[in-house]
Amino acid sequence: MKRGFGSDNHSGVSPEVLEALKAANNEHALAYGDDEITTELTQLFKQQFGPQAEVFPVFNGTGANVLCLDSMMRSHHAVVCAETAHINVDECGAPQRLTGARLLTVATPDGKLTPELIKQHLHGIGFQHHSQPRVVSIAQPTELGTLYSLQELKTLSDFVHANNMLLHIDGARLANAAVALGCTFRQMTTDIGADAVSFGGTKNGLMMGESVVLLNPMLNEDFLYRRKQAMQLCSKMRFVSAQFKAYFNHDLWRRNAQHSNAMAQMLFNAVKDIPGVEIVYPVQANAVFARLPRKVWTKLQEHYFFYDWDEAKDEVRWMCSFDTTEDDILAFSDCLKRVFDECNSAK
Repeated sequence: MKRGFGSDNHSGVSPEVLEALKAANNEHALAYGDDEITTELTQLFKQQFGPQAEVFPVFNGTGANVLCLDSMMRSHHAVVCAETAHINVDECGAPQRLTGARLLTVATPDGKLTPELIKQHLHGIGFQHHSQPRVVSIAQPTELGTLYSLQELKTLSDFVHANNMLLHIDGARLANAAVALGCTFRQMTTDIGADAVSFGGTKNGLMMGESVVLLNPMLNEDFLYRRKQAMQLCSKMRFVSAQFKAYFNHDLWRRNAQHSNAMAQMLFNAVKDIPGVEIVYPVQANAVFARLPRKVWTKLQEHYFFYDWDEAKDEVRWMCSFDTTEDDILAFSDCLKRVFDECNSAK
């Protein structure tokens, strides 16, 4: 498969992560998280998120999201999220099926929730016929590649807690957000008052595996059993944990995210002035969203794989990865220009 711009899930694995997996394979180790590597990882997460953080490695991002939500509510509760949220669009109803709770979606201009947008769902409180809003779930960055500032996060968190709710952060690309904002993971989560985080690494150089990070001690009770029931307990957990150790050591997460963010900026600059291309959202992490004529993007897909994000609006998404190169950007932008020329000459 040609290296393209479909998803940062399409990239390979960082060499440092492969080495860590190889090292973890040298000896036998206790299963289900009782190994030394996972014990060491627990301390690394506390260094990154604060001493109260409890980490639970899982298989994938959907599992992390569902388990975070499951720990925060019961089936008569509801989750407020953006219409574009991954938990609403791309998880095949897993949050609803496995928690029993409703998703209350909000239309947003840029993928970001605000107190004003959330208020529309804060009614029927205490009314037994209505699902009760319990969790606000956001993604950082959002599914549209936009970022919450630290102040926006704090304002949102304060509002959520003032209304007796909890805040969940889908952090599948949290490293890209931290690099873009020039902050630490703790400043973006614990310090603003987040209660639970789905922490990702697969999109930034890991082979597989994500982590649930619980920041509110009240959520820890019975979580081990919830993870097992949700089929997210890895037997050979050391191989997930070893990847995150490599990820944190020597700031691999930062280097990879810096590169993918920089490549997105380069891609933005390479295509933004091409006649017929409209950049839809600010390029703040490693995603570029563009609007262009359908005949152009469908023909471009004959050369490169990428997703049409909103077919009704002719919006597409181009993702950059930790292993995207400058040559990839130049070849793609040149191909886009040629396709425009071909389509224009065919008129």
